[in-house]
Amino acid sequence: MKTIDELLAEGVTGKRVFVRADLNVPLSGTTITDDGRIRAVQPTVEKLAAAGARVIVASHLGRPKGAPDPAFSLAPAAARLGELIGADVAFATDTVGESARTTVAALTDGKVAVIENLRFNPGETSKDDAERGAFADQLAELADVYVGDGFGAVHRKHASVFDLPARLPHAAGDLIATEVGVLKKLTEDVARPYAVVLGGSKVSDKLGVIDHLLERADRILIGGGMAYTFLKAQGHEVGSSLLQEDQIPAVLEYLKRAEERGVEFVLPVDVVVSEQFPDLKTKAPSRHTTVPADAIPAGVMGLDNGPETNKLYASKLADAVTVFWNGPMGVFEHPDYAEGTRAVAQALVDSEGFSVVGGGDSAAAVRILGFDENAFGHISTGGGASLEYLEGKTLPGLAALED
Repeated sequence: MKTIDELLAEGVTGKRVFVRADLNVPLSGTTITDDGRIRAVQPTVEKLAAAGARVIVASHLGRPKGAPDPAFSLAPAAARLGELIGADVAFATDTVGESARTTVAALTDGKVAVIENLRFNPGETSKDDAERGAFADQLAELADVYVGDGFGAVHRKHASVFDLPARLPHAAGDLIATEVGVLKKLTEDVARPYAVVLGGSKVSDKLGVIDHLLERADRILIGGGMAYTFLKAQGHEVGSSLLQEDQIPAVLEYLKRAEERGVEFVLPVDVVVSEQFPDLKTKAPSRHTTVPADAIPAGVMGLDNGPETNKLYASKLADAVTVFWNGPMGVFEHPDYAEGTRAVAQALVDSEGFSVVGGGDSAAAVRILGFDENAFGHISTGGGASLEYLEGKTLPGLAALED
């Protein structure tokens, strides 16, 4: 795929460049609680503006129902982008309507605009090719060139991700180029030992990744809510912990395959449990205790890895040359259940290997828990996209950028 540097070499001065970014940031009201995805696209926006392009930044945010919804407006993201690049960023209050056309027409060389949430238009996410294509046609009228840089959306067959690049000269932004390069390090000629840490709530969300990585990884460490399905599959009581009983046959198959292939599967040896799920709004102290992972009492739920598990996981990551981590080890949003996630993050920081934090809640946890992002090899901006890439799937947004 053509890179943004190749595009710049051809000249973009005076051209309207449509940048499909991922500004899908978490909001509390109109306050951005994590601006990581905006900062991730900042270099591409600055590079284009410095070259004299008229930059049009577009993205989705949340899951509006194909119509304008103030709760999902990109206005806060546009304002934050302006703060980051140190320049005024114009904001269009629609996607392809009068405001978008007027805002884009008013751009001069080196200036930047953000158009409103693409998912306010039903054509963006439509499964109907004609409806999606019609919206892409309207977007194409706003621009001369397309730059794909929203890695967090490349696994979606959406108008601005898949259809629009076919209508304009296109290139990959720096973020996408970096993400793809990193993911190749996790799938092609991997430096070993290769350890994978998988957490989060559901086994079903990670089945494809586990299946694919069983052929590649040396160790797979399991935590978070999904660990309890593995423990149940081994015959242990898990109390009222999160459990996907329908996934037990798949888990047993993976454990068998791992043993046959010599892949080490590492599960918690102790867990932090409570009778009630904690209050994540007030962060009020929650009554909890630590029990062996094979002796969880009835009536309690596992909410985090215990201290012995934290030591075990740190030891399994200490000599890894390559590490991929996706999914928290517990309910990290509450201080009583954040230590498991903190321990994995610290182990990656302490490791001399190449560490990749696979986006989503893992990336959010790293920031919330106060880690220096530069201490990790790479923090991905695309949780779902990263996982699908590691599953070996073809991602529509990447395929669309191929020449």
